[in-house]
Amino acid sequence: MTAEERLYKLEGIVEGVMATLPDRISSLEHRMELLRQEVKAEMAGLRQEMKSQVEGLRQEMREEIARLDSKVDSLHQEVKAEISGLRQEVKGEISGLRQEVKAEISGLRQEVKGEISGLRQEVTADISGLRQEVKAEINTALNRLMLYFTALATALALLTLFAR
Repeated sequence: MTAEERLYKLEGIVEGVMATLPDRISSLEHRMELLRQEVKAEMAGLRQEMKSQVEGLRQEMREEIARLDSKVDSLHQEVKAEISGLRQEVKGEISGLRQEVKAEISGLRQEVKGEISGLRQEVTADISGLRQEVKAEINTALNRLMLYFTALATALALLTLFAR
């Protein structure tokens, strides 16, 4: 094969690479944009899900507190109606019940705080994982792009070398 034939062959290869390179770059840009949109949508969904779960937990907590308050009030009224002669004993019992209710409410608050903290950690871990995946895909795409540019530069260098 003569130098001229090689030159024509290299020109054909370079033209082929140059013809497909813009499409591949735009395809990569499009895929990166789709990935960005997916990540944004996923983050928005996770935020909304977290907000609804927190609001649900708040509502459950309000209902539980209302139920416990109602229970304490009814116990208080029953004790007053049934045992008027033993007021001091009843007052001590009510005080004990109040402490139990406070302790139970405190325990429930701690549980809710723990669950919210766990949810936050899960969401943070999910977002971190998604970020790492997106970074990896972007790096892969950039590495491929660099390979294409390197191949193009090599082809151009060979053309320049053989053109002399």
